[in-house]
Amino acid sequence: MAKVKQKTNRSAKKRFKVTARGKIKRWRSGGAHYNTKKTPDRKRRLRKSALVPEEMLDHVRAMLRVS
Repeated sequence: MAKVKQKTNRSAKKRFKVTARGKIKRWRSGGAHYNTKKTPDRKRRLRKSALVPEEMLDHVRAMLRVS
């Protein structure tokens, strides 16, 4: 009988990307709507990606099933 495999969290798979060196990349929140009141500098910063903080890495890796 085959063993049960662990499933990846599908919402996490769409939101995070693992880089070649094993870091996890995320996109910044807050850039989708209500943009008229935000400054151009702030909107430009929101377009760029960021890395998941060290204290959240274990949690995100567990959702992605990445070692």
